[in-house]
Amino acid sequence: MAKQIWLNLPVKDIKQSKMFFSKLGFSFNEQHDTEYSTCLLVGENNFVIMLFEETMFQEFIKNPITDTKLSSEVLISIDAESWEEVDAIAHRVEEAGGTVFSKPALSQGWMYGCGFADLDGHRWGVLYMDFSKLS
Repeated sequence: MAKQIWLNLPVKDIKQSKMFFSKLGFSFNEQHDTEYSTCLLVGENNFVIMLFEETMFQEFIKNPITDTKLSSEVLISIDAESWEEVDAIAHRVEEAGGTVFSKPALSQGWMYGCGFADLDGHRWGVLYMDFSKLS
């Protein structure tokens, strides 16, 4: 069976995307950087999200790239350690040029989160889950 899973996303400008995610506090595996791609690392286990400029991404998928202004193909969700971290990420997203499409809020009495779109319109969820309040 597979040893690892990673996510591939198309971006318009690799340098701009890398700067955006750096401002949010993400790290990168520089060994996998090329002129047209970068390796974004997420979380304690370093989940890999490869960012490819659209021309390179197009070579892999052999069909049209989703227009993120019109639709979404995936919601990438990441966990937060606290309400404060959710708020901080939402603030950094806006400062870095992204869009918070769902402001930080409590949901179902035990989840606190927000939703944002990166520079290329990919949608991300940030969620703090307080399992002690789960009924």
